[in-house]
Amino acid sequence: MEEIQLTQEENIATVTINRPKVKNAITSDMFDELQRIFIDLGYRDDIRAVIITGAGDDFCSGADVSAMSTSSDGPRLHQLESMRKVGDCCLSLFNMPKVTIAKVSGVAVGAGMNLALCCDLVVASEDARFSEIFAKRGLSVDFGGSFLLPRIVGLQKAKELVLLADIISASEANRMGLTNYVVSQDQLNGKVMELAQKAASGPPRALAMSKAMLNKSFSNSIQDALDQEGTSQTVSFTTKDVSEAMKAFQEKRSPRFNGW
Repeated sequence: MEEIQLTQEENIATVTINRPKVKNAITSDMFDELQRIFIDLGYRDDIRAVIITGAGDDFCSGADVSAMSTSSDGPRLHQLESMRKVGDCCLSLFNMPKVTIAKVSGVAVGAGMNLALCCDLVVASEDARFSEIFAKRGLSVDFGGSFLLPRIVGLQKAKELVLLADIISASEANRMGLTNYVVSQDQLNGKVMELAQKAASGPPRALAMSKAMLNKSFSNSIQDALDQEGTSQTVSFTTKDVSEAMKAFQEKRSPRFNGW
Protein backbone atom coordinates (compact mmCIF):
# COMPACT_ATOMS: atom_id res chain seq x y z
CA MET A 1 0.00 0.00 0.00
CA GLU A 2 1.60 3.25 -1.19
CA GLU A 3 -0.24 5.25 1.48
CA ILE A 4 1.75 3.53 4.22
CA GLN A 5 5.51 3.14 4.09
CA LEU A 6 7.48 0.76 6.29
CA THR A 7 11.23 1.21 6.52
CA GLN A 8 13.87 -0.31 8.77
CA GLU A 9 17.22 1.00 10.01
CA GLU A 10 19.02 -1.73 11.94
CA ASN A 11 16.51 -2.77 14.65
CA ILE A 12 14.30 0.32 14.41
CA ALA A 13 11.22 0.37 12.18
CA THR A 14 9.51 3.51 10.93
CA VAL A 15 5.86 3.50 9.85
CA THR A 16 5.04 6.55 7.74
CA ILE A 17 1.50 7.55 6.80
CA ASN A 18 2.01 8.78 3.26
CA ARG A 19 -0.88 11.02 2.15
CA PRO A 20 0.65 14.47 2.59
CA LYS A 21 -1.83 16.16 0.22
CA VAL A 22 -4.64 15.46 2.73
CA LYS A 23 -2.48 15.89 5.83
CA ASN A 24 -2.10 12.10 6.07
CA ALA A 25 -5.78 11.36 6.69
CA ILE A 26 -6.36 7.62 7.20
CA THR A 27 -8.87 5.66 5.11
CA SER A 28 -10.69 2.52 6.23
CA ASP A 29 -8.35 0.30 4.21
CA MET A 30 -5.36 2.07 5.76
CA PHE A 31 -6.61 1.27 9.26
CA ASP A 32 -6.64 -2.40 8.21
CA GLU A 33 -3.12 -2.16 6.82
CA LEU A 34 -1.80 -0.32 9.88
CA GLN A 35 -3.27 -2.99 12.13
CA ARG A 36 -1.57 -5.71 10.07
CA ILE A 37 1.77 -3.86 10.21
CA PHE A 38 1.55 -3.22 13.96
CA ILE A 39 0.77 -6.88 14.71
CA ASP A 40 3.58 -8.06 12.43
CA LEU A 41 6.12 -5.68 13.99
CA GLY A 42 5.12 -6.90 17.43
CA TYR A 43 6.15 -10.45 16.52
CA ARG A 44 9.43 -9.58 14.80
CA ASP A 45 12.53 -10.24 16.88
CA ASP A 46 14.65 -8.07 14.57
CA ILE A 47 12.64 -4.98 15.58
CA ARG A 48 13.23 -3.38 18.98
CA ALA A 49 11.57 0.04 18.56
CA VAL A 50 8.94 1.50 16.24
CA ILE A 51 8.58 5.13 15.11
CA ILE A 52 5.17 6.34 13.86
CA THR A 53 5.11 9.50 11.73
CA GLY A 54 3.52 11.25 8.77
CA ALA A 55 4.91 12.27 5.40
CA GLY A 56 5.46 15.92 4.55
CA ASP A 57 4.66 18.66 7.02
CA ASP A 58 1.97 16.95 9.11
CA PHE A 59 1.57 13.95 11.40
CA CYS A 60 -2.05 12.96 10.78
CA SER A 61 -5.35 14.77 10.36
CA GLY A 62 -7.34 11.77 11.58
CA ALA A 63 -9.73 9.50 9.74
CA ASP A 64 -10.66 10.40 6.17
CA VAL A 65 -14.39 10.99 6.50
CA SER A 66 -14.81 12.50 3.02
CA ALA A 67 -16.64 9.38 1.77
CA MET A 68 -18.91 9.04 4.77
CA SER A 69 -22.64 9.06 4.05
CA THR A 70 -24.66 11.86 5.63
CA SER A 71 -27.97 10.19 4.82
CA SER A 72 -30.21 9.61 7.84
CA ASP A 73 -31.08 6.13 6.50
CA GLY A 74 -27.47 5.22 5.74
CA PRO A 75 -25.87 1.82 6.36
CA ARG A 76 -25.58 1.86 10.15
CA LEU A 77 -24.09 -1.62 10.43
CA HIS A 78 -21.49 -0.76 7.81
CA GLN A 79 -20.42 2.28 9.83
CA LEU A 80 -20.17 0.15 12.97
CA GLU A 81 -17.95 -2.28 11.11
CA SER A 82 -15.78 0.62 9.99
CA MET A 83 -15.42 1.79 13.56
CA ARG A 84 -14.41 -1.71 14.63
CA LYS A 85 -11.51 -1.40 12.18
CA VAL A 86 -10.50 1.84 13.91
CA GLY A 87 -10.71 0.15 17.31
CA ASP A 88 -8.75 -2.91 16.21
CA CYS A 89 -6.01 -0.68 14.80
CA CYS A 90 -5.83 1.23 18.07
CA LEU A 91 -5.51 -1.97 20.11
CA SER A 92 -2.78 -3.37 17.87
CA LEU A 93 -0.67 -0.26 18.46
CA PHE A 94 -1.43 0.16 22.16
CA ASN A 95 -0.63 -3.49 22.92
CA MET A 96 2.43 -3.78 20.67
CA PRO A 97 5.23 -5.36 22.75
CA LYS A 98 7.80 -2.89 21.43
CA VAL A 99 8.69 0.65 22.45
CA THR A 100 6.70 2.97 20.17
CA ILE A 101 7.50 6.63 19.51
CA ALA A 102 5.28 9.18 17.76
CA LYS A 103 7.25 11.74 15.75
CA VAL A 104 4.84 14.67 15.39
CA SER A 105 5.06 17.78 13.30
CA GLY A 106 2.24 19.92 11.91
CA VAL A 107 -1.27 18.76 12.73
CA ALA A 108 -2.15 15.79 14.93
CA VAL A 109 -5.92 16.00 15.26
CA GLY A 110 -8.81 13.65 15.88
CA ALA A 111 -7.77 10.04 15.45
CA GLY A 112 -4.36 11.41 14.48
CA MET A 113 -3.88 12.93 17.93
CA ASN A 114 -4.97 9.70 19.60
CA LEU A 115 -2.71 7.69 17.28
CA ALA A 116 0.18 9.67 18.77
CA LEU A 117 -1.10 9.22 22.34
CA CYS A 118 -1.30 5.44 21.80
CA CYS A 119 2.48 5.46 21.47
CA ASP A 120 4.73 5.07 24.51
CA LEU A 121 6.56 8.34 23.83
CA VAL A 122 5.49 11.46 21.93
CA VAL A 123 8.10 13.81 20.48
CA ALA A 124 6.76 16.94 18.80
CA SER A 125 8.26 19.79 16.85
CA GLU A 126 7.56 23.32 18.03
CA ASP A 127 5.14 23.86 15.12
CA ALA A 128 2.97 20.85 16.05
CA ARG A 129 -0.72 21.41 16.78
CA PHE A 130 -3.03 19.02 18.59
CA SER A 131 -6.80 18.79 18.79
CA GLU A 132 -9.55 16.35 19.74
CA ILE A 133 -11.38 17.93 16.84
CA PHE A 134 -14.26 15.45 16.68
CA ALA A 135 -16.97 17.76 18.07
CA LYS A 136 -16.28 20.32 15.35
CA ARG A 137 -17.10 17.58 12.82
CA GLY A 138 -20.27 16.53 14.63
CA LEU A 139 -18.54 13.40 15.92
CA SER A 140 -17.74 11.80 19.26
CA VAL A 141 -14.21 10.90 20.30
CA ASP A 142 -12.61 7.69 18.97
CA PHE A 143 -9.31 5.80 18.50
CA GLY A 144 -9.03 5.32 22.24
CA GLY A 145 -9.25 8.99 23.19
CA SER A 146 -11.86 8.37 25.90
CA PHE A 147 -9.46 5.88 27.52
CA LEU A 148 -6.14 7.62 26.94
CA LEU A 149 -6.88 11.25 27.73
CA PRO A 150 -8.19 10.92 31.33
CA ARG A 151 -5.17 8.77 32.17
CA ILE A 152 -2.72 11.30 30.75
CA VAL A 153 -4.21 14.67 31.68
CA GLY A 154 -6.95 13.87 34.22
CA LEU A 155 -10.71 13.78 33.77
CA GLN A 156 -11.48 17.51 33.84
CA LYS A 157 -8.76 18.43 31.34
CA ALA A 158 -9.80 15.50 29.13
CA LYS A 159 -13.36 16.86 29.08
CA GLU A 160 -12.05 20.29 28.14
CA LEU A 161 -10.02 18.90 25.24
CA VAL A 162 -12.86 16.73 23.91
CA LEU A 163 -15.92 18.91 24.55
CA LEU A 164 -14.42 22.20 23.35
CA ALA A 165 -12.27 20.66 20.60
CA ASP A 166 -9.76 23.53 20.71
CA ILE A 167 -6.48 23.39 18.83
CA ILE A 168 -3.54 23.57 21.22
CA SER A 169 0.11 24.31 20.56
CA ALA A 170 2.98 21.93 21.13
CA SER A 171 4.09 23.91 24.17
CA GLU A 172 0.60 23.71 25.70
CA ALA A 173 0.42 19.99 24.91
CA ASN A 174 3.76 19.53 26.63
CA ARG A 175 2.59 21.47 29.70
CA MET A 176 -0.40 19.10 29.98
CA GLY A 177 1.80 16.04 29.70
CA LEU A 178 0.55 15.02 26.25
CA THR A 179 4.09 15.02 24.89
CA ASN A 180 7.40 13.86 26.32
CA TYR A 181 9.58 16.28 24.37
CA VAL A 182 9.12 19.37 22.23
CA VAL A 183 12.06 20.32 20.03
CA SER A 184 12.74 22.52 17.05
CA GLN A 185 11.90 21.10 13.63
CA ASP A 186 15.55 20.63 12.71
CA GLN A 187 16.14 18.66 15.94
CA LEU A 188 13.09 16.40 15.60
CA ASN A 189 14.64 13.54 13.61
CA GLY A 190 17.74 13.45 15.79
CA LYS A 191 15.80 13.43 19.07
CA VAL A 192 13.44 10.68 17.94
CA MET A 193 16.30 8.53 16.69
CA GLU A 194 18.19 9.09 19.94
CA LEU A 195 15.23 7.82 21.95
CA ALA A 196 14.58 4.93 19.55
CA GLN A 197 18.19 3.78 19.77
CA LYS A 198 18.11 3.99 23.56
CA ALA A 199 14.90 1.95 23.68
CA ALA A 200 16.24 -0.55 21.13
CA SER A 201 19.32 -1.15 23.26
CA GLY A 202 17.20 -2.23 26.25
CA PRO A 203 16.18 -5.79 27.22
CA PRO A 204 13.24 -6.43 24.84
CA ARG A 205 11.43 -9.12 26.83
CA ALA A 206 11.65 -7.17 30.07
CA LEU A 207 10.54 -3.94 28.40
CA ALA A 208 7.57 -5.69 26.77
CA MET A 209 6.42 -7.08 30.12
CA SER A 210 6.89 -3.73 31.87
CA LYS A 211 4.90 -1.97 29.16
CA ALA A 212 2.05 -4.48 29.43
CA MET A 213 1.88 -4.02 33.20
CA LEU A 214 1.89 -0.23 32.93
CA ASN A 215 -0.91 -0.39 30.36
CA LYS A 216 -3.03 -2.32 32.89
CA SER A 217 -2.10 -0.18 35.88
CA PHE A 218 -5.34 1.80 36.12
CA SER A 219 -7.57 -1.29 36.04
CA ASN A 220 -5.41 -3.45 38.31
CA SER A 221 -5.58 -3.71 42.06
CA ILE A 222 -2.30 -3.53 43.96
CA GLN A 223 -2.53 -7.31 44.39
CA ASP A 224 -2.98 -7.76 40.63
CA ALA A 225 0.04 -5.55 40.00
CA LEU A 226 2.22 -7.42 42.49
CA ASP A 227 1.19 -10.79 41.06
CA GLN A 228 2.01 -9.65 37.53
CA GLU A 229 5.31 -8.16 38.66
CA GLY A 230 6.24 -11.42 40.34
CA THR A 231 5.44 -13.46 37.25
CA SER A 232 7.21 -11.06 34.89
CA GLN A 233 10.30 -10.82 37.07
CA THR A 234 10.50 -14.58 37.31
CA VAL A 235 10.47 -14.76 33.51
CA SER A 236 13.10 -12.02 33.33
CA PHE A 237 15.45 -13.98 35.61
CA THR A 238 15.33 -16.91 33.18
CA THR A 239 16.75 -14.81 30.33
CA LYS A 240 20.41 -14.40 29.43
CA ASP A 241 19.85 -10.64 29.48
CA VAL A 242 20.02 -10.64 33.29
CA SER A 243 23.34 -12.47 33.25
CA GLU A 244 24.61 -10.06 30.59
CA ALA A 245 23.55 -7.06 32.68
CA MET A 246 25.39 -8.36 35.74
CA LYS A 247 28.49 -9.19 33.71
CA ALA A 248 28.45 -5.75 32.10
CA PHE A 249 28.16 -4.12 35.52
CA GLN A 250 31.21 -6.01 36.76
CA GLU A 251 33.15 -5.13 33.61
CA LYS A 252 32.03 -1.49 33.77
CA ARG A 253 30.54 -1.44 30.28
CA SER A 254 27.10 -1.08 28.72
CA PRO A 255 25.14 -4.35 28.47
CA ARG A 256 24.39 -5.90 25.10
CA PHE A 257 20.90 -7.34 25.37
CA ASN A 258 19.69 -9.91 22.83
CA GLY A 259 16.27 -10.73 24.28
CA TRP A 260 16.97 -14.30 25.29
